[in-house]
Amino acid sequence: MKRGFASDNNSGIHPEILKALFTENEGHAIGYGGDETTESAINCFKKEFGQEIDVYFVFNGTGANVLSLSTLSHSFHSVICSETAHIQTDECGAPEKLTGSKLLPVASTNGKITPEGIIRYLHGFEFEHHSQAKLISISQVTELGTVYSVEEIKAITTLAHEYGLFVHMDGARLANAAVALDLPFRAFTVDAGIDVLSFGGTKNGMMMGEAVVFFSRVLGTELSKNTKYIRKQNMQLYSKMRFVSAQFVAYFNNDLWKKMATHSNQMAKLLEQAVRQIPAIQITQAVDANGVFAIVPPEIIPLLQEKYFFYMWDEHRSEVRWMTSFDTQEEDITDFAALIKSLV
Repeated sequence: MKRGFASDNNSGIHPEILKALFTENEGHAIGYGGDETTESAINCFKKEFGQEIDVYFVFNGTGANVLSLSTLSHSFHSVICSETAHIQTDECGAPEKLTGSKLLPVASTNGKITPEGIIRYLHGFEFEHHSQAKLISISQVTELGTVYSVEEIKAITTLAHEYGLFVHMDGARLANAAVALDLPFRAFTVDAGIDVLSFGGTKNGMMMGEAVVFFSRVLGTELSKNTKYIRKQNMQLYSKMRFVSAQFVAYFNNDLWKKMATHSNQMAKLLEQAVRQIPAIQITQAVDANGVFAIVPPEIIPLLQEKYFFYMWDEHRSEVRWMTSFDTQEEDITDFAALIKSLV
């Protein structure tokens, strides 16, 4: 299949990740995370985020988000998020079904929510007729390809903590955000006041597996003591966990994550530059990471998708989403741009 621009989920697995899996496949090891490789992977996370963390490996991004929210909320709570958030639009209601909590969407034009949008939901506390706001969830990178600055994150976490709320970060593309910001992971997560993080690797060269990372405000609470049981009930406890852990060890080794995310971000910038030269194409969002959003003449979209598959984002305004990956090549960009030019 030709490399398209549908999703970084469509990409392959980095050779170093595959090598780690083959190496891990030798011999036996204790299941359910009691193995040395899982201990090594947790130490990798501690090196990035500090010693005061708890790490739980899961199968996928939805599982990571649900475990994060389930740990820190009850069924009478609500979660404030962007109206474009993955938990709101692309998880088939799993967060609401499995947590029982209500999602409260905040409108945005660029995928990022602000204290001004959040604060209208911060009322009705201690009033039994209202679901009780307990969590704010933000995505980094957002679903519109934009990246929160440290200052924007701190403004949200400061407001949340003033009202006794936790803040969750959906970091499915956290590596791309770190490269875009040119900052270490902890600078815009734990150091910026984030309480729980869904840490993604699948979209950046891993085969499968994500991690949930709890930070200091959560550690030791009655809520966090239940995480391991919730993970089991949510069917996210992998028996052969060492195969997820081995990927993360390789992911962090020699900053492999950074090399892959840097490349995918650069490919998105190259795509942006190429299509900006075509008057019929209108870029709609800042290209901060590895996503390009554009309004394209509707009559050429099916013709483009025949050669390079991608998804519609908003059919009403003929807006599409083009995602680049760690294995996107420059020739993919130049050939795609040439096809667009020939069609318009």
